[in-house]
Amino acid sequence: MKWMGIYLLGYVVLMVGVFAGLWKMGILDRIGGTWTLIAVAIAVGFGIMVAVSGSGEKKTVDVDHH
Repeated sequence: MKWMGIYLLGYVVLMVGVFAGLWKMGILDRIGGTWTLIAVAIAVGFGIMVAVSGSGEKKTVDVDHH
């Protein structure tokens, strides 16, 4: 869980940097607020999916049938 939080924090920092760059170049002004919020939601959702898929300990469980 600890590594997932650190990964997600790094991903959020990356997305803030990307959106700040897009804002500075004026791209966010051209596409509008609604599409910007949709892009943010997609980016955060993708980051959560990647963080969760990479977290946790992988184990093989053997089931003994009697």
